[in-house]
Amino acid sequence: MKNTIHPYLALLCLLLIIQSSYSQENRPVIKASSKLMDIKEGEVLRKGSWTIVPEAKPDVYKTSAKRVTFYSDLENISFKINPKVGTYNFIVLLNGKDSAWTQIQYQEPFLKKLKGAKKYNPSDARYVPKFSYQPSDNPQLAKIRKDLSLDSIAGTGNEISQILNLLHWVHNTIRHDGSSDNPDVKNALGIIGACKSGNRGVNCRMMATVLNDCYLAMGIKSRHITCMPKEAEFDDCHVINMVYSKDLRRWIWIDPTFDAYVMDEKGELLGPREVRERLINDKPLILNPDANWNKKNSQTKEDYLDNYMAKNLYRLQTPLVSEYDLETGKTGKEIIYVELLPLDGLEQEPQVVEKLEKATGVKFKIYKTNNPDAFWTKPE
Repeated sequence: MKNTIHPYLALLCLLLIIQSSYSQENRPVIKASSKLMDIKEGEVLRKGSWTIVPEAKPDVYKTSAKRVTFYSDLENISFKINPKVGTYNFIVLLNGKDSAWTQIQYQEPFLKKLKGAKKYNPSDARYVPKFSYQPSDNPQLAKIRKDLSLDSIAGTGNEISQILNLLHWVHNTIRHDGSSDNPDVKNALGIIGACKSGNRGVNCRMMATVLNDCYLAMGIKSRHITCMPKEAEFDDCHVINMVYSKDLRRWIWIDPTFDAYVMDEKGELLGPREVRERLINDKPLILNPDANWNKKNSQTKEDYLDNYMAKNLYRLQTPLVSEYDLETGKTGKEIIYVELLPLDGLEQEPQVVEKLEKATGVKFKIYKTNNPDAFWTKPE
């Protein structure tokens, strides 16, 4: 039997092909000779924040901004974003031959999504082990205190000045590179050594690891926190430090990647818990004016807190034991984390998750809790 196509179906297919071809031909085109592009969302300009990928069809950029501008090294193109329209398409012609179909997609503002994660359960009594902090007389910590001249870096001022001096030093000593591979040795000396010998940067996790080691070496209790979005699968998160001030008797927010700390309207330093609560409740937050990325891009409260960190403060994870060389992979090693989830967070169960990393032989264990008091408990 001979296969035939119904004439109406054939006509429909032809019309779809013509429509697709027509829509592609009528997409705006900008030229570029470099794969790196700058993006401006509203009044915030991010240098080199977009890489052209012709193979992706489309290459999607998501935004909550009302206006977005893409800058190539040759031209630029702007779009006024209407949430009801949703998507905007254009073509980047790379080196006169490679066409990259780029699509802007509107998404709900991260701060609005974070506000849906307001509720915890302070009555959650599920078992969470006690946090602990390696003492400064540990031989490895004593070594980095001496080798890195941390007493000189911290200075002789009060506790807060020492905390901030160490923050500035790590930020200025190590270049941030979010796409870099982690060095095998994940401690302050190993990471700094890898950066110097390889003339390279490291990601936010490694920067927070270096700073955490420095604080512990100086007898200042701290942990690093992995700040994550709601989704179980994601391509971006951020790691900062929570540092306990004995003078203030509270945790404070310290971010070595952006040389950042956060204050209230009175200029008092805040911790991650208070920053999250204030974002959700629209209370004033002040970012230190010299916050920056790699001494190139200044950070604003709106971009850093209302957008970037609002995305990444949905759920939080921190090591149970804060110690030197914590995440260097060694066979038979067990690393334990505690994760704070809001009540509408995904993957609430099982409460204890265990994973074995075959490449290193390291066993990971994660305790989940909805109890913020268990997560933010002060050092004993």
